[in-house]
Amino acid sequence: MSTLSGGGRLRLFGPLYDRVMHWAGHPRAEAYLAALSFAESSFFPVPPDVMLAPMVVRRPQRAFRLATITTVASVLGGLFGYAVGYFALTVVEPWLQASGYWEGYQTARQWFEQWGLWVVFAAGFSPIPYKLFTITAGALTLNVLGFAVVSFVGRGMRFFLVAWLLSWVGPRMEATIRRYIEWLGWATVAVVAAAIGWYQYAR
Repeated sequence: MSTLSGGGRLRLFGPLYDRVMHWAGHPRAEAYLAALSFAESSFFPVPPDVMLAPMVVRRPQRAFRLATITTVASVLGGLFGYAVGYFALTVVEPWLQASGYWEGYQTARQWFEQWGLWVVFAAGFSPIPYKLFTITAGALTLNVLGFAVVSFVGRGMRFFLVAWLLSWVGPRMEATIRRYIEWLGWATVAVVAAAIGWYQYAR
């Protein structure tokens, strides 16, 4: 929930940051991270980075372990998304349309048809939610073993990079990050909005 600072300025990201850092230290945080990573690859909209990043900052000595948990759970979730696209596409099509994902799904189909499984490498950095790539891969009946391997490499590259960077600079910059979290948060929103705008313009 957003709050007001003493000067009357709206504070949105500071309280969220504090809450996430609290969750990162929870005894079952790794289980929550695995669940979030699995869900994001098949149906949930929140990326696992929001838990992976603060957990690495809080416990940098576990960076490799946390990245491994995130990657494995994400790939398993991706296989679940693949199964949804393969076995139940007609069931989830109304949900894709109602939730505003239909255009992204169609774009993912076009990318797969043009470049095949290599699209999975780019999926982690695309404004299109990753779950659309997993569902689409199943709908197109792409090679499931190849999909799993490319997913593991592509998602692993992303999560291990995040974990490595934050284990290196995170603990030393935690106080600075907290001090400027409002600026960083709104800058991130601006970048995401720009990426979505570029995607809409380039279609």
